[in-house]
Amino acid sequence: MHKIEVRNLHFSYENNEEILKEINLTFDHRSTAIIGQNGAGKTTFVKLLKGLLKPNTGDVIINGINTKDITVAGLAKYIGLVFQNPNDQIFKNKIIDEVMFGPLNIGQTPTEAKENAIKALKTVGLCEKIDENPYDISLSERKLISIASILAMDTEIIIFDEPTIAQDYEGKERIKSIIKDLSAKGKLVLTIIHDMDFVAETFERTIVIAKGKVLLDGTTREVYAYKDVLNEAYLEAPNVTQLCQCLGVKETFLTVEEFIEYKKKDRI
Repeated sequence: MHKIEVRNLHFSYENNEEILKEINLTFDHRSTAIIGQNGAGKTTFVKLLKGLLKPNTGDVIINGINTKDITVAGLAKYIGLVFQNPNDQIFKNKIIDEVMFGPLNIGQTPTEAKENAIKALKTVGLCEKIDENPYDISLSERKLISIASILAMDTEIIIFDEPTIAQDYEGKERIKSIIKDLSAKGKLVLTIIHDMDFVAETFERTIVIAKGKVLLDGTTREVYAYKDVLNEAYLEAPNVTQLCQCLGVKETFLTVEEFIEYKKKDRI
């Protein structure tokens, strides 16, 4: 069964301006990045997936359930959202309480919630700060706390809004590992993001949205090969992809490591 189906979705905040138009998408097991310029409709789309907004016309089906027929609280056991700004998500005075809140809210027992919270904090590398106030740690660490809060809920679907915000190289590598591990476990991982290099290194599928419509949908390698369509959406391919295009290389490379291996074989 497809985990998410979007059927002929239209949405507008005002009657005279549609934000999303004729969106038809199916999400399965593949980790998927949704990219586009600010104002393209990405955040609105994610809010519709989470049930925070309802379509004007069309349907969003999560695990066979129409979002029109279930509350946001009811959807929380199926789909978790990591906010772009952790300050908009975090509200408890102790990290362990923050990470336990979501699990408790979807029906986990206190024992289960604490076990899952500690496991999630270990995953993001912050278990030693379990009793600290989230606002006594750095913004990058608060982002990891917000991720742990969703991991502890153990939902089938996880959406990351700009997961690499405030992260250094080590933080990005940790988040990349978390996403790949979730995907390997059969979870559906989605992101809306502006970091094209991170998309190339991490996500199997990429969807390009511009002016409320889907312009491209395919494997990440396929999507980044369409330079003209990316330009139309005011997006750039990853740095190594652009370099290879400038050098006249026909293949689409997503990482530096791929290109290095190609050049090694080219010399043999």
